[in-house]
Amino acid sequence: MSKMSTDLVRHALNGATMGTRWSALFVTDLGFDPAPVQAALQAAVDNVDTQMSTWNPDSDLMRLNAAPVGEWLTIPAQLLDVMQLGLEIGKASDGAFDIGMGDAVTAWGFGADAAASERIRSAMTATRLPAHEAVEIDMANVRVRKHAPIVIDLNGIAKGYGTDRLAETLGGFGIASGLVGIDGEMRAIGLRPDDTPWTIAVEAPDPLRRATHSVLSLQDAAVATSGDYRHWVDVQGYRLSHTMDPRKGAPLLASPASVTVIARTCAEADAWATALMVLGPDIGAQCARQRGLDALFLLRDGDASVRTLGIGHLFSNQPAATAPATRNEPYGTIQ
Repeated sequence: MSKMSTDLVRHALNGATMGTRWSALFVTDLGFDPAPVQAALQAAVDNVDTQMSTWNPDSDLMRLNAAPVGEWLTIPAQLLDVMQLGLEIGKASDGAFDIGMGDAVTAWGFGADAAASERIRSAMTATRLPAHEAVEIDMANVRVRKHAPIVIDLNGIAKGYGTDRLAETLGGFGIASGLVGIDGEMRAIGLRPDDTPWTIAVEAPDPLRRATHSVLSLQDAAVATSGDYRHWVDVQGYRLSHTMDPRKGAPLLASPASVTVIARTCAEADAWATALMVLGPDIGAQCARQRGLDALFLLRDGDASVRTLGIGHLFSNQPAATAPATRNEPYGTIQ
């Protein structure tokens, strides 16, 4: 039986990380000091940022990007784990999720510098190997090497991974119930104090206001959303979303309004949400079914309304939908 609410204290902690905010919500007995938890949570995300930031020229990731092709480089175990997962999802998605798009991300103005036409042309004309073919990882010796020129960017997975580290940190304090997140990537731990699942809103894909499209109920699961309505740049009068098309070295010109994925870890949910955005509703839905993913596609109709396409048993109550034709060239059948 749950404790009475008078026996518990609610803690809502937060801090800065990766250009946004992290948050943690949990309850404890009376007399619990949250200060050590706050410090540990901040240290956990600071460690991820120190290793994986593309804004910090001294990060471990930027050190790897600067390393010569063919040279083995020892890197921190956490960074290696994230890269390994990113390469696995890249291969599983037929290259739709690609951690080797750092040059395009920077060229189009989603990094520290403004968009630049020369870098854009270079990114769009570059001969590319997908990252899962261009990068070799030696897990036993905690090292990595590049087999081709490549600029690695982990923005499509690092926030999810940071969220997982927040959850792990709470667990280290014996906290078995909570909700943690970074910039909307969320992970639910256990149940709420009243033994009900944690509720998490899926945003409506509206760039002008924050509104709820639907509500998820989660227990011991993570959720991440990739969309076209929050992060963009204006280039020559066009609003371009931050999600890159690895085939073109450029932002997607057509995609679902958003894709939400529920997974065991937030890093997996984060990366797969991006991959399904790139694949689009037809092949993306096929991929999600074949991979056993729970995914919610929000699709814009010509009249500006939004339809849903739910994949997986968690979204089985979503109305069936036929995805509209996409202007993206298909990736091909996902095996």
